[in-house]
Amino acid sequence: MCGIIGYIGKRPLLPVLLEGLRRLEYRGYDSAGVVYFKNEGIEIVKIKGRVYDLEERLYQIDHTGIKAPGLGHTRWATHGEPSDLNAHPHFDCKRQLALVHNGIIENYYELKEKLLKKGHNFVSATDTEVIVHLIEDYLNEGLSLFQSFLKAINELRGAFAIALISSYEPEKIYAARFHSPLVLGLSEGENFLASDVPAFLTFTKKAIFLEDKEVAILTGDEIEIYDFDGRKKDLKIIEIQWDSSQAEKGGYPHFMLKEILEQPQAIQNTLLGRLDLDNKIIDFSREGLNKEFLRDVNKFYLVACGTSYHACLVGKYLIERNAGIPVEVDLASEFRYRDPLIDKNTIFIGISQSGETADTLASVRLARQKGARILSICNVLGSSITRESDKVIYTQAGPEISVASTKAFTTQVLVLLMLSLYLKKIFKKEDISEEVLENLIALPNQLNQFIEEAYPKIKEISEKWYHVKDTLYLGRNILFPIALEGALKLKEIAYIHAEGYAAGEMKHGPIALIEETVPTVVLAARETGVIYEKTLSNAEEIKARRGPIIGFFTEGSSEMIKLSDDFVEVPYTSYEFLPIFYVIPLQLLAYEIAVLRGCDVDKPRNLAKSVTVE
Repeated sequence: MCGIIGYIGKRPLLPVLLEGLRRLEYRGYDSAGVVYFKNEGIEIVKIKGRVYDLEERLYQIDHTGIKAPGLGHTRWATHGEPSDLNAHPHFDCKRQLALVHNGIIENYYELKEKLLKKGHNFVSATDTEVIVHLIEDYLNEGLSLFQSFLKAINELRGAFAIALISSYEPEKIYAARFHSPLVLGLSEGENFLASDVPAFLTFTKKAIFLEDKEVAILTGDEIEIYDFDGRKKDLKIIEIQWDSSQAEKGGYPHFMLKEILEQPQAIQNTLLGRLDLDNKIIDFSREGLNKEFLRDVNKFYLVACGTSYHACLVGKYLIERNAGIPVEVDLASEFRYRDPLIDKNTIFIGISQSGETADTLASVRLARQKGARILSICNVLGSSITRESDKVIYTQAGPEISVASTKAFTTQVLVLLMLSLYLKKIFKKEDISEEVLENLIALPNQLNQFIEEAYPKIKEISEKWYHVKDTLYLGRNILFPIALEGALKLKEIAYIHAEGYAAGEMKHGPIALIEETVPTVVLAARETGVIYEKTLSNAEEIKARRGPIIGFFTEGSSEMIKLSDDFVEVPYTSYEFLPIFYVIPLQLLAYEIAVLRGCDVDKPRNLAKSVTVE
């Protein structure tokens, strides 16, 4: 979850590093630092706190003689508390090497014990500092810097993206990756490295995504790639298709609001190239989802973490309903530590916005070991999970900067909806209904109109209820995962205790929490038939106990209007589209309440965007 930026070239160094760090703030962090050459030596400036705290400290120093190459880092603590000393970058004993690192070194303790016995002096409590001392140790044996770097990284166990500068070779940056993202940016007379593309997108759109067990050596004029054994490899340069303006707020007060309101466009992008109107089919031919890949499939596994896990729950309803194939859903953190019943006739679907989620990536690898076919649904081109999958469906949502996921979720749900319809055609030989097809075509415009109409009402509701301490969210069937997601959003950005439940479970415990100060958000869609009637009964039980109700229900539902203290009416739609229409107002509700409570909406406390450690 840490952020890394590196630069080598002729530009003024510190503005490039600080710009990169600011663009990586979405990843979540507790400290920041930079390292640079000044005159003939290497200097480090680092601080517990935000990038602007680092910037303030840098303003106080003399910038004369500062030059590239240099590295910047934002740290999210895993080993050692947040502090100036534990912040990156880290020196070796002689202060000739400086290194930044994203990930976790699992064998750091035994390496540290070995190095301490050799007389190395450690100043931090981090696992990262072990790496730079290990490289130094091999240099002390007479090896070259390249040889020392290779030997050191081959001793590490865990996950790492590493960048190193050295006074021994001051015209180079060394980098390596294993199970943690690292991307290189190429430009004329200058080169960049970062943990994510937005860090350098202002300067170049040409990128190389390092693979696992690859080393990069950057100079101002070229980049060389090697494997961990030192064998040179070809460069695989791609052109980034989105620009830096997409990664900025665009005039909105927060990235989260921008991304909520971008969802109609994100959904339009997800549909592009996949909706064949002439033949009235979903087309996943570009992704290679052919009959051969699906041959003899008897079960799907949907596995993810957090918000993406809720998308998996929606996917179970859709795939089982449309394709008639059994679906199991699991949390990646649970899946990877048990012995799931998977074989060659199982398709494992891993879902991750970033494509770097550690537990999901580990689950992908476990499923592969057991012989499953791997399909991933992801938003980030070239990410780790996509490279380890047989097939990939990109959501094409564009960059999502706010830590709390919004448009990534709705596009994941849309991909699962389209996948279920595609599977329906293959397994059941049934076409998409005219109603569903028409709703697919109209979806972006309908959402735009709905958001415009509903948002003022949601603001009113937020002003009335933002002071509460506890909230319940209830839904049934395909709206049950949306109740979970709505509660999660309120928890993670507004810091209000919120619980999502299947409405039918009310009588099995949660009803004891009902009182006048605990509002219940009830999701009720007439499109679900008898399920709507059952949800009404649950709402009646809440009112009988004087519990306030905030209703989200199909427009014109007179019964729910009578039961609700406050409500938002949702346009009538097909069953398959209910999750998308109901989750967006819940996202806006959480956002508005968080703003009213003065919370840091885009960077909620203790959270990070890309969870690359367990």
